[in-house]
Amino acid sequence: MNQFDVITFGEAMAMFIADEQGPLHEVNHYTRGLAGAETNVAIGLARLGLRSGWASKVGNDSFGKFIIQRLKEEHVNIDHVIIDENYPTGFQVKSKVSEGDPEVQYFRKGSAASQMGVNDLQEAYFLKAIHLHMTGIPLALSSSTREFAKHALTLMKSNNRTVSFDPNLRPSLWQSAQEMVRETNEIAFQTDTFLPGLAEGVILTGYKAPEDIAAYYLDKGVKLVIIKLGEEGAYYKTINDEGRINGYKVDHVIDTVGAGDGFAVGVISGLLNNMSISEAVRRGNAIGALAVQSPGDNDGYPTTHQLEQYMKNHLQGVK
Repeated sequence: MNQFDVITFGEAMAMFIADEQGPLHEVNHYTRGLAGAETNVAIGLARLGLRSGWASKVGNDSFGKFIIQRLKEEHVNIDHVIIDENYPTGFQVKSKVSEGDPEVQYFRKGSAASQMGVNDLQEAYFLKAIHLHMTGIPLALSSSTREFAKHALTLMKSNNRTVSFDPNLRPSLWQSAQEMVRETNEIAFQTDTFLPGLAEGVILTGYKAPEDIAAYYLDKGVKLVIIKLGEEGAYYKTINDEGRINGYKVDHVIDTVGAGDGFAVGVISGLLNNMSISEAVRRGNAIGALAVQSPGDNDGYPTTHQLEQYMKNHLQGVK
């Protein structure tokens, strides 16, 4: 029997969000939070009642203890989180903005999570899950985390598990753009559901139209491609079906970080609950819209009841 609905893995960091606007070097007070694309997804899924697990390494320090505590509070399984005695937990500092993208500075080089390797991967843990969600961030952190990611993907695919992949491109973490494109696409071609943003799709394929980007990956064997179009919603395509799902109207965007991860939460939970692709994408759009209306990466992620209420009360943005 499967113990988890979804397993994910990657790096979590303590995050310090500025309490006042302005350049980070002039800010005196910060609020602590949790950052990390994969922990965002694990938390979002848990809030919707799914059983999620997260695999990683954290340092034996206050930030590592904070991350573990927060995930426990969110009911995310952390049995595969390894405490590393030699390397620290990473952290980041994020500016406060009234709208748009905040400034983010990372302090993650040499972190415990970046030391994670194939020998740390507990196959029995991963195989307790129905589904694996991956992002491209572990591919970029280090050669050892990249090998971990590739091994996890091979393990799950060879055991008939489904896999979703959000490229979450971080050019600053890669040696070159060419390496980023090559390694990201190598993984993308092997997954069932691929979730790039439009700008990411352009970088990864050279095509500009969502239809052409999706067709590129379908030709490589991906079953479902969903391209995030920001406030316009999303476009999806399979061999037999395609469509555009309008986004939800948001009057005031506070912080865009975490919206893409929220979108993945909606799509994954919808598909695992046997919803149609269009219903799952609409669900993703709704959580993405909720995410941009709060300052933390995952503060806006809803419970099932909150999500249903939001979707019922905000129909005007949906075709």
